[in-house]
Amino acid sequence: MTAQLIDGVALSRQIRTELAQRAAALTSRGHTPGLAVILVGDNPASQVYVRNKVKACHDTGLHSVLEQYPASMSEAELLARVRALNEDASIHGILVQLPLPAHIDAHKVIETISPLKDVDGFHVASAGALMVGQEGFKPCTPYGCMQMLKAIGCDPRGKHAVVIGRSNIVGKPMAMLLLQANATVTVCHSATPDLAQHTRQADIVVAAVGKRNVLTADMVKPGAVVIDVGMNRNDEGKLCGDVDFDGVREVASWITPVPGGVGPMTITMLLVNTVEAAERVAAAA
Repeated sequence: MTAQLIDGVALSRQIRTELAQRAAALTSRGHTPGLAVILVGDNPASQVYVRNKVKACHDTGLHSVLEQYPASMSEAELLARVRALNEDASIHGILVQLPLPAHIDAHKVIETISPLKDVDGFHVASAGALMVGQEGFKPCTPYGCMQMLKAIGCDPRGKHAVVIGRSNIVGKPMAMLLLQANATVTVCHSATPDLAQHTRQADIVVAAVGKRNVLTADMVKPGAVVIDVGMNRNDEGKLCGDVDFDGVREVASWITPVPGGVGPMTITMLLVNTVEAAERVAAAA
């Protein structure tokens, strides 16, 4: 068996086409969805991510504002800027690109963003809403993973899902979303003594630890669906994920490539959250 690829680029294109129609409908009613992106410092990877996000906004008919500040910006200045954007009616989503310089408390910054504009889904209010099943913004990467499962007709109900990784950005919310979809969920991490024991029982595996080859072919149940969230570099300097792609592809039924898998979906779900935020404002107007 050779696994079929879950094409994140093609799925993103499809979702963005529908999203552009929703954005146009909002704009015609005077509610152009707006996203503000704040970048502090000159981290090269962050600059690429931010540029891709802004371009995606423009391509989909969203209004975007990119604010770039030097690494010397004080925490107080950044918090003040976030508070000003909270009050800006033309902005429906606020994204502060991480990581931030060491002298700035990222948690404090995230908690200063209004939960109504927390399109990254990182605010404690968003995490709490996800935990209890209430309306809120889902973190973009796990949200994108769920859309990929939906696109291939994989219903998590009754299936055993293993999430490798327990970060607040991916691992924990991924587990919660799978749980909401009625999967039986196991979360594995660096203190799990026998990772393979768990992954071999899984119908769905989501690898999100940022470590090359954490999942190899001998650790995968034949026919499993494998979602690779990792973003690493191999010995030749090429992008790769957390999964031994060539090996696992011969065992799984579906697998995401890196690049071209989860990455494009993360940005797409950021746009989805921004449009949803604008739709909520428009509905309340």
